[in-house]
Amino acid sequence: MANTNELLAELEKVDTPSVTNVVATYPNNPLCLGIYNPWSENWYTDQTIKCMYPELGPRVGFAVTSVFGLPDPSFSRLTFLDVIDAMEASPQPTILALEQKFPPEFQSKVGLCGGIMTTTMQTIGCIGVVSNGPSRDIDEIRPMKFQYLLSGITAGHGDMAVQSVNAPVSIAGMDVAPGEIIHMDENGACKFPANRLEEVVTNVKALLADEEASIARIRQAKNAAEIRAAMSTHNYGKEKGK
Repeated sequence: MANTNELLAELEKVDTPSVTNVVATYPNNPLCLGIYNPWSENWYTDQTIKCMYPELGPRVGFAVTSVFGLPDPSFSRLTFLDVIDAMEASPQPTILALEQKFPPEFQSKVGLCGGIMTTTMQTIGCIGVVSNGPSRDIDEIRPMKFQYLLSGITAGHGDMAVQSVNAPVSIAGMDVAPGEIIHMDENGACKFPANRLEEVVTNVKALLADEEASIARIRQAKNAAEIRAAMSTHNYGKEKGK
């Protein structure tokens, strides 16, 4: 059995859509683990966020979760340092799943994670953030090779506060619990239970090998009949009712 770091390294060679294919996307494919109902469960992100540094390629890590919002006079027990403590206590590397809960009039103008926050997180083993809101200092962070999936970029912010650490969050259509695996790249992010990591790696390798063979057959086809034959084992090529 490969160790966790080896498995994560293998998964960083794979794009996020391929990971979704074995996690849940094709439930009738024998290589699909069927961990979720692909439509009804919130296990991958929607189009409301985008990758800030697509050139970095895939990133994979253990989820640490947090909610940020406006200061609440009745609750001030948590700070960003509690998020850092949670990152240190987590298996490594980590990805921060950061849900932003701000009033609608502020939601699109919160430049939340800047250069100092990012440097602090990276120092403690975090490799990326996925968030349903914007951030800032995109130019300062770029050479750090730290990934962000965000709704956008804005320059400033006002007072804000940590509302929870390592409680379940919902980000751009993806529900994340602490300790789950997050895989993300320029296509978006998906999550799955950490105890399925080895299965995901094994199956995604097999699926990619099958897809490579199918693509080779399709490229060699000379007409629609040969394309149909080449695609007969793929989800796109199955006849209805079969």
